[in-house]
Amino acid sequence: MSLISEGAEYNGALAEPSMASVGDYIALLKPRVMSLVVFTALVGLAIAPGSIHPVTAFTALLCITVGAGASGALNMWFDADIDALMTRTAKRPVPAGNVKPGEALAFGLTLSAFSVGVLGLLVNILAAAILAFTIFFYAVVYTMWLKRSTPQNIVIGGAAGAFPPMIGWAAVTGSLTFEPILLFLIIFFWTPPHFWALAIYRMDDFKRAGVPMLPVVRGEATTRLQILLYTLVLVPLGVLPWPLGYTSALYGAVSAVMGLGMLILAVQVYRERLPSDQACRHLFAFSILYLFLLFAVLMIDRGWGGLIARLTA
Repeated sequence: MSLISEGAEYNGALAEPSMASVGDYIALLKPRVMSLVVFTALVGLAIAPGSIHPVTAFTALLCITVGAGASGALNMWFDADIDALMTRTAKRPVPAGNVKPGEALAFGLTLSAFSVGVLGLLVNILAAAILAFTIFFYAVVYTMWLKRSTPQNIVIGGAAGAFPPMIGWAAVTGSLTFEPILLFLIIFFWTPPHFWALAIYRMDDFKRAGVPMLPVVRGEATTRLQILLYTLVLVPLGVLPWPLGYTSALYGAVSAVMGLGMLILAVQVYRERLPSDQACRHLFAFSILYLFLLFAVLMIDRGWGGLIARLTA
């Protein structure tokens, strides 16, 4: 079955136009997810060595933003059938009937082509290639394959959300070194405990939609153990930029304190010191703050002053 025909099966024919609002199309972009993606890309751009013209920097961030939105639109197009079955996602534009599947597909493909093409033409080929691979990985490898076929979906698929700092770095330098790869690894190992915490307290949603999330397939006990194990890897990775000399003691202190908070909450989830639902909600919320603060302090410590200097030079 082709992608077009598969999308067409949901909610009738593609030819009939919808009455979608601007807000519906903004929702297709997954703005909350996009904001974290753009922020981590900005940090990658800010800490990269070398100079970049202000217009080029703005263009790079715009393309990364549009590319992230394109991934969200393609995800919502393909996942409309399971989104309709889950409380958390049932009001998204496609399952709610506000945007036709074909329109969401066309919107996502158009944004994808625009973001990659403009980034390649006006910034550099490496940044555009990584962005193109990121969109492909999220929309095809994760959404169309992994999400519905393996309980390790979020582990492998999480790589898509870890690429933005590398894109930002490549936009400035046209190359990659270990430092942006380390940022990739931090986000990569952050994703499973972050999302599995959500998956535990939203498990009924995933069961109803037939999505083989880890707690659905292997049970809560296994998932809680995996959350702890990934957190044990994440915490030293989060601190690592400091002993490697990439940052000052400010980042080292913040990353250590926040890492300790992540570890305490992961242990609570594992040992069920609190009701499972409550412990998982705490970890999910704190994990967002953890990643934001790590990258915010990295920006202040390493990148912000340097970025301003490069943009005004």
